[in-house]
Amino acid sequence: MATAVRDLIDASRDTLRAQFRRDVLTGLSQPRKAIPARWFYDHRGSELFEEITRLPEYYPTRTETGILMAHATRIGRMVGSKHHVVVEFGAGSATKTPLLLDAIWTAAYVPIDISGEFLSESCEALATRYPDLPIYPVEADFSLPATLPAEVASHPRLGFFPGSTIGNMEPMAAADLLRSMRRTLGAGSLLLIGFDRIKGEAELVCAYDDAQGVTAAFNLNLAARINSELGGTIPLDALAHRAVWNDERARIEMHIAAKRPIEFDVCGRRFAMAADETIHTENSHKYDPRSADTLLLAGGWEPVQGFGDADDKFMVILARAIGDEQTA
Repeated sequence: MATAVRDLIDASRDTLRAQFRRDVLTGLSQPRKAIPARWFYDHRGSELFEEITRLPEYYPTRTETGILMAHATRIGRMVGSKHHVVVEFGAGSATKTPLLLDAIWTAAYVPIDISGEFLSESCEALATRYPDLPIYPVEADFSLPATLPAEVASHPRLGFFPGSTIGNMEPMAAADLLRSMRRTLGAGSLLLIGFDRIKGEAELVCAYDDAQGVTAAFNLNLAARINSELGGTIPLDALAHRAVWNDERARIEMHIAAKRPIEFDVCGRRFAMAADETIHTENSHKYDPRSADTLLLAGGWEPVQGFGDADDKFMVILARAIGDEQTA
């Protein structure tokens, strides 16, 4: 099974490398430099994120896990008795996935992730735990519509998008992503999605700027990846991690800041940053129940049921695709 999983990691890596190069060069050329957060997740970035999820300051993972554990049986009843294909967007290590797979009738599992090596490792672990479950990994950028394996075409689909990753996108882009997921999953599909809730600034900033510096390493690893994969000469010792709360937009922002004036090359092109200038690397928008429902509706999904924790830190929503595929 392990060999089969590796064989299913297709040749899309060249496409992803080209997208990475384009996004980095475009982002560094802007007056306000910015690089999409999806490029955090090379193998090292994925490892660092898994470390982040275990930090005492980082509440989302343990809170969402608790919600899924508490409500898995109810979610299973709401999904129904048909065998569904579980399609996980941005699967990563798939640590929460067994909570869902154990709760529903599952025909197959299709994880989609941008880090092929990390995807292969997590699929091998799941294949050991579920030896009779067909697993069809897809290495791709989940923000774009994906073609699912032909083997799952006859089954209803349940999309799984935990972790409040939807919050990494501007609201309009988040709605576009939800519509893209709608096209990938098709008519009659369901979506189980996590949203981080709005809360106090101090708690939010600590979650993205932990005392051990793991989040800083995760953020700065993007610059190391640019140097490694794109021939960059960014002086890593001149960079600092910065996390700030933007109350007007209800989001945490992560930046890579230059501690001094620097110049560097990427793919043979010259760039410069002034002291204290930043590269905006991530947004993490926070939601209340009304704004989460509004976003889902804008993306072609009708909220069915929300599930939360006692402290109102996080919420998981089960939604149903609206209308037929032509109107998504």
